[in-house]
Amino acid sequence: MSCSRLVRMTVTADALAGQDGLRPPEAVGIGLYETAYLAGGPDRVIELALVLMAGRGRLHLAHTGWTTVVDPRGRSRLERAIIATVGPDGQCRTDELRRAMAEHPTVLEIGTRLSLAGLATPALVQRNTVVVIRQVRHALLLSLVLLAAALAVGGFTDGDALAPLAWFSLPLVLTSGTLLMARVDVYPYTRWASPIGQEVLREVRPTRQYGLGDDEERELLTAVAMNGPAALLDPRLRAALRPHRT
Repeated sequence: MSCSRLVRMTVTADALAGQDGLRPPEAVGIGLYETAYLAGGPDRVIELALVLMAGRGRLHLAHTGWTTVVDPRGRSRLERAIIATVGPDGQCRTDELRRAMAEHPTVLEIGTRLSLAGLATPALVQRNTVVVIRQVRHALLLSLVLLAAALAVGGFTDGDALAPLAWFSLPLVLTSGTLLMARVDVYPYTRWASPIGQEVLREVRPTRQYGLGDDEERELLTAVAMNGPAALLDPRLRAALRPHRT
């Protein structure tokens, strides 16, 4: 069943790659938030926005996992959405804020525009592809475990061992062959950027600067957009954006 689902996902991916009427990439406008989406999806967009707002004194990100609004005047739709999501108390857990904002229309709109241009893998396709590939890997692992258990429990001699090997050869060949096919045809769609978007991500630098002040800040925010919080030099800020268990 998992292999069948992955084959259907291959057909979906091929149809996605061959669709016509897409908007040219230059018509989309690849800025920092678009770069962040292509590199890491909705979560990366939120991480970038939080870093930008914290750097400009609009939010305080505590290493304990709390976000506090310092300046309630958002300078963009995304900033205003983040402030509104924090709530009237002006403080909430950072993990809860990130989960809520990942499904916010303002963030999803970025992905929709990039998908219409053929630069981003549609969110549903990306998530389903990751899940289906994981299921096939689990099926392959389960086949190996059951084969080992059959050999261990059955007490087969050298000649009799061929029987379970014959029984398990089909699922092993099927799952491993399907994963090999997925590596070529489907694996690119496990990323947020489509194959075309991955080329753009390697070659295009952000053209809109969202009012950034200097080259150092631009370089930092671009690094966060491309690589996430790991690019931050401040260990306390990295800790603030690290998932916290409640």
